[in-house]
Amino acid sequence: MTDSSCDPVQLRDHVVDELIARGEIVSKDVEAVMRKVERHRFTPGASLKDAYRPYHAVVTKRTEQGVAASSVSAPQIQAFMLEQAQIRPGMRVLEIGSGGLNAAYLAELVGPDGEVTTVDIDPEITGRASRLLEQAGYPQVRVILADAAQGVAAHAPYDVIIVTVGSWDIPPAWVDQLAGDGRLVVPLRIRGLVRSVAFRRTGSRLVSTSARICGFVSLRGTGARDARLLLVGEDIVLRFDDDLPAEPDLVGRAVRGPRTESWSGVTVRRGEPVDMLQMYLATVVPGFCTMSVNAEADSAGVSPRNKNFSLASVDGADFAYLTTRVTEDEQGLEYGAHAFGPHAPAVAEALAGHVRTWDRAHRGGPGPRIVVYPAGTPDERIPELPGGRVIDKAHCRVTLSWAATAETVAAQEAQRHTTE
Repeated sequence: MTDSSCDPVQLRDHVVDELIARGEIVSKDVEAVMRKVERHRFTPGASLKDAYRPYHAVVTKRTEQGVAASSVSAPQIQAFMLEQAQIRPGMRVLEIGSGGLNAAYLAELVGPDGEVTTVDIDPEITGRASRLLEQAGYPQVRVILADAAQGVAAHAPYDVIIVTVGSWDIPPAWVDQLAGDGRLVVPLRIRGLVRSVAFRRTGSRLVSTSARICGFVSLRGTGARDARLLLVGEDIVLRFDDDLPAEPDLVGRAVRGPRTESWSGVTVRRGEPVDMLQMYLATVVPGFCTMSVNAEADSAGVSPRNKNFSLASVDGADFAYLTTRVTEDEQGLEYGAHAFGPHAPAVAEALAGHVRTWDRAHRGGPGPRIVVYPAGTPDERIPELPGGRVIDKAHCRVTLSWAATAETVAAQEAQRHTTE
């Protein structure tokens, strides 16, 4: 099929039909706006097929190093974030991170009685967004050039703030500018893992209502924070969201020693989502980080199945990472751990044990409850502790607590009655 023979209406309907079938679109309102708004008008330079490819983001600006600085998110990302936002006619909405297309969706959702403000730090991006919105018939959208970490106080309070850039932190302005029961949807980076989290404001707290795996261009300006990188040898890169290990040289020494393996017995089908396992390990494993390994190099005993992205940990002189192997029937993968260092057998078994705990108590469950408190909130005022975990950021304290699945609770109750 050539571009000249493509019908954008048919392409748009095809994308929406697929997203409905996959459960990404669940409301009639989101379905209607995604069928109506002409996505290709906001992807200059891209072919029609690329503009409407279901799981494909269109990069609209790159840095001098070739890194994406701005993009039009893939349709499924935009769809489920709009669903998370639960926007209704008449609402006042702030979008952080401009591009044009998402603001057009928002303008349709709030209708003539609502307001949409979109803000970005880059004049090239705001200029393009203003031009494309005007051409597409949405001149009422306010496009503002500013550092989004400060929000846009002039048009607050907002019923919804939707963030379309990856953020390590939640600046106070985003909470302060929300209405009393407002909703914040943000791709929040938690220990290196990015999840689109929908929060409801409750006083000074934010309480999660849903979380979805996603990927975004990172926030720029005063709210920017890059991962801390640790190069081990020439071929292993560890990325820490928190501070680097106190003695980083110990990792290099550890990987030069023998490797210990421990297999969990927990298997997943090929293609089965494992984002909740990733998040669980991020909250319970000490020294959590992510790892990439040069696929062309011989990295001694460090050989995860996925060399581009693996979960790992550094705890003093010990180093471990999660890996998989094909099951005997070749229909799935089994999780296991490789470990190095003076306590490698115990470290490998501990990591495999965390996988078993996830499988037994949380697999198939709702995922973590995420509650955000202002920075400086004392532990005794956080009811999620001690069962949860606190991750401290510059402006907030993020707590994650895991509820057992209904099946686990039922099994525990049955066991209790049996022993009574």
